[in-house]
Amino acid sequence: MSARVLHPWIGGRERDGGPLVEIRSPFDARVVGRHTLATERDVEDALASAHQARAATRATSTALRAAVLERLAARLRSQSAEVARTLSLEAGKPIAFARAEVERAALTLELCAANARTFSESTPPIDVDPRGAGRVALTQRVPRGALAAITPFNFPLNLVVHKLAPAIAVGAPFVLKPAPQCPLTALEFARWIVEAQWPAQAVNVVPCGPPLAQRLATDPRIAVLSFTGSDAVGWKLAALASGKHTVLELGGAAPCIVDEGVEFEALLQPLAVSAFGYAGQVCIKTQRILVPRARCEEFAARLARVAQALPRGDPLDEATVVGPLIDEASAERVVSWIEEARAAGARVLCGGEREGALVSPAVLLDAPRSARVVCDEVFGPVVAVEPFDSFEEALARANDSRFGLQAGVYTHSLAHALAAQRELEYGAVIVNDTPTLRLDALAYGGTKDSGTGREGPRWAMEEYTQPRVLVLRGLS
Repeated sequence: MSARVLHPWIGGRERDGGPLVEIRSPFDARVVGRHTLATERDVEDALASAHQARAATRATSTALRAAVLERLAARLRSQSAEVARTLSLEAGKPIAFARAEVERAALTLELCAANARTFSESTPPIDVDPRGAGRVALTQRVPRGALAAITPFNFPLNLVVHKLAPAIAVGAPFVLKPAPQCPLTALEFARWIVEAQWPAQAVNVVPCGPPLAQRLATDPRIAVLSFTGSDAVGWKLAALASGKHTVLELGGAAPCIVDEGVEFEALLQPLAVSAFGYAGQVCIKTQRILVPRARCEEFAARLARVAQALPRGDPLDEATVVGPLIDEASAERVVSWIEEARAAGARVLCGGEREGALVSPAVLLDAPRSARVVCDEVFGPVVAVEPFDSFEEALARANDSRFGLQAGVYTHSLAHALAAQRELEYGAVIVNDTPTLRLDALAYGGTKDSGTGREGPRWAMEEYTQPRVLVLRGLS
């Protein structure tokens, strides 16, 4: 990691900022980087800069937008090893997972470049109305205005890219507030955007605390708020952002149904990685597994054996699957939720021990539906195994949640797969894979407390823009 101190970016320029902050590894507390926090003046100037940049970014050509995105993708691929190491150090992400995040981010940039070249609005014939005879209508999607993007710690690069790359693709300026636990990648990425020749005034990155971050939701110069994080914070910001277009990705408690007749052997390792990989700090990690009652105990016992064998520890170790949680406070919370469930009657078949920020993977049986490990987003290496007596009951149990981001279903039945797609109240249903599968080209978002709006290159571009109609008639 570079010894260079990173600073906020205001109008495409680094500014010294305020207090100096050390970023420490969640695994061993070593200092992995330093940066300065944005001050109140910095945030004000960033908002003003983004607002003033609207004309400059709107005037950019499709060719420039696509070229900027492709330059960023190429640079990311050329420096992937260094970026992955930074991700691993600042977020505690196992290095294999960090490399996968870098690859996904590069692909997302390329997808946004491709979509920039084809993004348009279709216009139906207007002479279906007699008043439209002799007229031609053209519809163009135009940026709503400046974007405020707030990103979480668990994907410090790819979620930044998922917000900023679509903004570049449609010609919108932005103010980004990265996660306080791991802002280093985002601050360095801002430099790359400027060097890729995007209008400098449009590039603003302000690491700051919640009171200043709230300005991004309330300031009238911001047209779109895109937030990924907890549901409590997200809905609060959405209420404060009255009148703005909001895109919220607020997590979940993803269920996975294992249908009658499905053999367990091929499922156990993928489900264990889905539930416990990266210490379960993924919005669509498997949190609940629903299994036919007659085989529920067998499944849970076998999953526990696989969970106990997962390599855990140093995120820079190539073998590590279960690294640390982002900090010790998060680890303490996860353990307390496990103990609450145990006190309420759950059987803890394995795991739940804490060493610093490391928590060993926990498999629970008989957890009551009111337990927080079932009904809230645990964001840790915990999974609850639940029995069901019919596929219809499994669907109802999966829907018995205030969240609705993604769900998984393992089944041999096409009818059950189609029923799941029809009945499950989730943004995506993944059949014969875990709910943790996210393909970056697709629409991504949820229902209920999991948020509103959709990410994914083309879908985010639509969220950031609105149609403008031109109707032409010749003069005689």
